[in-house]
Amino acid sequence: MKISEKYGPVFTVHLGFQKVVVLTGYEAVKDALLNTTNVFTDRPMIPIFHHIQHGNGVFFSSQELWKKTRRFTLTALRDLGMGKRLGEERILEELQFLVGLIKSFKGGPFQLRCLNTAPSNITFAILFGRRFDYEDPTFVTLLRLVDEVMLLLGSPFLHLFNFYPFLGFLFKPHKIILKKIKEMCVILKKHIKESKENINGSNLTSYIDALVFKQEEKNKDSPFYDENVLASALDLLLAGTETTSTTLKWAVLLMMKYPEIQKKVHAEIERVLGPDRLPTFEDRKKMPFTTAVIHEVQRFVTLLPHVPRCTSTDTHFKGYFIPKGTTVIPLLTSVLLDKTQWETPDEFNPNHFLDSEGNFVKQKTFLPFSTGNKSVALHRALSAQSSTEHISQESGLPLTECLC
Repeated sequence: MKISEKYGPVFTVHLGFQKVVVLTGYEAVKDALLNTTNVFTDRPMIPIFHHIQHGNGVFFSSQELWKKTRRFTLTALRDLGMGKRLGEERILEELQFLVGLIKSFKGGPFQLRCLNTAPSNITFAILFGRRFDYEDPTFVTLLRLVDEVMLLLGSPFLHLFNFYPFLGFLFKPHKIILKKIKEMCVILKKHIKESKENINGSNLTSYIDALVFKQEEKNKDSPFYDENVLASALDLLLAGTETTSTTLKWAVLLMMKYPEIQKKVHAEIERVLGPDRLPTFEDRKKMPFTTAVIHEVQRFVTLLPHVPRCTSTDTHFKGYFIPKGTTVIPLLTSVLLDKTQWETPDEFNPNHFLDSEGNFVKQKTFLPFSTGNKSVALHRALSAQSSTEHISQESGLPLTECLC
């Protein structure tokens, strides 16, 4: 972001041997992703994801394959209850299990890793058609593998591999990632096989069922061949677990750091829900401060600092010529910390989402998961949930433990 102060909102950097155009600030990112969306729709070839998905799936496919797979996925998720009452019922059911787990510690300290379980189980219920017991071996194995893969994806050596893939023999992280992805795929293939053996077109209970049923249409132009079915299931598995649980951990950390904000959230929840009732999506309208805090957590943390794109055609943008096939990085961090758009961008301040009367206000500059046709919608599944438990720093655990 300091580079943009010198060179402006559009500049070029070299990542390895590749030239990459970086877009910073709300106006540049908005113009690229909303006003010229057809130009910036493709994904660049990122070596690690190419080795994992081979150009298949929802997130790292391109052009017609991406359009058809994305359209199908959004329809399938809606049919399975995402964004509807059925989706809320799944969340509330899982929330009761999570609350029960937290209560089992009887007020004692516990690792926040348990916050992985509920969001992941909601994703698994959509992916596999049922929730898992928290001690289920398959559930525990998948959570472990996802955690390990996400940790390795942030490795500096993995970035070096992406910049210089021909030097892959020197780096280990990508090899370990591919091994763990293979373990995930063994589990996914087992469930896909079971779905094929028991498919009932009038009762599709999972995303895998929907993929298999679509595959059995036998359309010669169908993109739902075995590799894309597996890659799409893998995308949902990876995308639907880590970001929500990490957001929850950051929310706990920030409530510990700002106890006065925690008290206001707790008071509002107590006033609207009382001591026992579980929250619903409708309750958000009555809890503007809590809703503002949830949004501010996502803005302040910026879990997805950037999502790379690739130009699908030659284009002129902001006075610069950008050739077809150029990797473009819309820097979401620069939007969520844009000094021209936020009053105190570097501070945790829920007032960013409140008007003078304390009402919740949607901000056009709130883009935590990108925007436009390739924006990620899965991570919003638990955004309305709030805990009614008090949190303190008196457990003796350092704040950094919350991030492990």
